[in-house]
Amino acid sequence: MKKIKYRNDKITFETFLSGTPARDYVFQKMPYVEQIRLASRMLQDAEYVLVGAGAGMSAAAGAQYGGSFFEENFGEFQKKYGKGPYMQDMYSAGFYPYPDEESYWGYWSKQAIFGGIDLDVTPLHKTFLSMLSGKKIFVLSTNADGQFVKAGLPEDQIFCTQGDYFHIQCGKGCHDKLYDAVDMFRQMDQARRDCRIPTYMVPKCPVCGGAMDMNLRKDQHFVQDVAWYDAEQRFGDFLSEAEKGRLVLLELGVGFNTPMIIRFPFEKLVRENKNISIIRLNLNEAVVPESLGDRAVGINADMKESITDIERCVAGM
Repeated sequence: MKKIKYRNDKITFETFLSGTPARDYVFQKMPYVEQIRLASRMLQDAEYVLVGAGAGMSAAAGAQYGGSFFEENFGEFQKKYGKGPYMQDMYSAGFYPYPDEESYWGYWSKQAIFGGIDLDVTPLHKTFLSMLSGKKIFVLSTNADGQFVKAGLPEDQIFCTQGDYFHIQCGKGCHDKLYDAVDMFRQMDQARRDCRIPTYMVPKCPVCGGAMDMNLRKDQHFVQDVAWYDAEQRFGDFLSEAEKGRLVLLELGVGFNTPMIIRFPFEKLVRENKNISIIRLNLNEAVVPESLGDRAVGINADMKESITDIERCVAGM
């Protein structure tokens, strides 16, 4: 495979996204204890750690989206709209075709609060940071819950590519500015009646006067503001430096929903650079390319247990 040449030896997010799926995925037969030891040695020897975090990390950390949690906290929406294919969990409910903006924000203000704003930092995220203490790290994440910041990682070491629960934007992306919506969502939550907010609370774009929307990537109107591009630049700078040293890619809960953002590019980096290795933690989807040999470890187990075990093993080295 021909290695991509980056302009001025700088990696950008666009060139990073050029990975393709592997054809030799395997579940490693290595015993769990040996996998933990191998992952620990990788981290112990690493100068840099690039973390790729997907929805599976939030789920493993205890974030709840459906089941009894959804019924208890979003039961009014199930009663109003029926359970059907949408009102099963917070992910599916976000795609419901709400009849008007009052209903749309009636739902989304509540999801933003439960999914991010009021979500306490999880022990898993704290353990994760403790495990990487002393390393040069950067986090690339598709999660919108703000957990890494809450756990204490500086914002300038995080690139959340898909938006978050804390900001809104023009629904048509008419201008590249985001608006802090935390206080607004709390007010909506207090004013909600019959799953709707009052008409006077419906946000409108201050530029075009049109509808506003969550700053979550779902279509071509997603706004990438100045802060997004600054984070992209820091990501590129980190990776451009790190790929020249001993770099470990620590992939946490990244499945096959949007593999082109983290999973495939990570595999490509390891294929093309002998000094880069990958640790993949993902219950049921921890397959790794067999051709990567001992530069890849895929741990198919509960992530909380795995990270705790790796942390203990690293501490004992």
